[in-house]
Amino acid sequence: MRKINNKVFLNLPTFVTDYIGMALALVLLLVIFGLSAQNFFTLTTFKTIANQIPDITIVAVGMTFVLIIAGIDLSVGSVMALASAVLGLSLVKFNFPLPAAIAVCLVVGILCGTANGLVIIRWKLPAFIVTLGMLEIARGAAYLVTDSRTIYIGGPVEVIAEASILGLSLPFIIAVAIVVAGQLLLSRTVFGRYLIAIGTNEEAVRLSGIDPRGLKLAVFALCGFLTSIAAVIHTARLSSANPNTGYGLELQAIAAVVIGGTSLMGGRGSVVSSFFGVLIIAVLGTGLAQIGAQESTKRLITGCVIVAAVILDHYRHRIRNHQKKA
Repeated sequence: MRKINNKVFLNLPTFVTDYIGMALALVLLLVIFGLSAQNFFTLTTFKTIANQIPDITIVAVGMTFVLIIAGIDLSVGSVMALASAVLGLSLVKFNFPLPAAIAVCLVVGILCGTANGLVIIRWKLPAFIVTLGMLEIARGAAYLVTDSRTIYIGGPVEVIAEASILGLSLPFIIAVAIVVAGQLLLSRTVFGRYLIAIGTNEEAVRLSGIDPRGLKLAVFALCGFLTSIAAVIHTARLSSANPNTGYGLELQAIAAVVIGGTSLMGGRGSVVSSFFGVLIIAVLGTGLAQIGAQESTKRLITGCVIVAAVILDHYRHRIRNHQKKA
């Protein structure tokens, strides 16, 4: 009887803290800003949030996979800028049809992510240093190909941002679909289980006969691919490609993923929880703006929320380990 109770006791808190807990935090923010800001609970506000989060949501999915294998990718903002610039050039300068231009854009993201993974694996270098280098490389390349100027595109990409299904924008639907696919890949496939094992103990994975190098390469390539999808959506929303696009995006993505409970040490995470993290940051930013908070105050409060989330995750992890030993 005691064994059965322990099983239930272990399973219930995991579900509560990972999903219901995040949902309650989001609802609490909605209630606070709904009472504080006069026009917060309006269709315009929620449409604004829905239009702002697709690109960061997609990047956060890729970052979740990277953090789960105990890696990090600081280059996503610059890769987005480069992919966006290539998309703009393909459409405006080379007159590619939209599908071909998008394909070229996606290839750029995949190549950047693959390059990160290859260097990390081949020379066994820290992901932090390698992706920091790619951050500078991709940003410099974005300035070079655009001649440091914004490329105005207009109609050819606006159709992506303007399309909607059942009142929901196409970019938002794409982002949600990627979240669902990412969660299924992580939790319902052998590939996902291998990634969690690598983040937990890479040496044990190697000794069990599984080569982690190909899996790690796939994760960084996947992150680059998702970043380029985000670049398409971001470019469509602005109808232009700016070489300054994506500044600070890597920090926003990491913040959302950490708030969602993914461990910076690897081996633990959830794509759905990362999506909740994105929503919490978006609601927090929008709510603070509506009550008249200055940018410095918004950043201060957001930083405190991130630190609090890390501390909470630390204690949650300790509680789970204690329960498993009991």
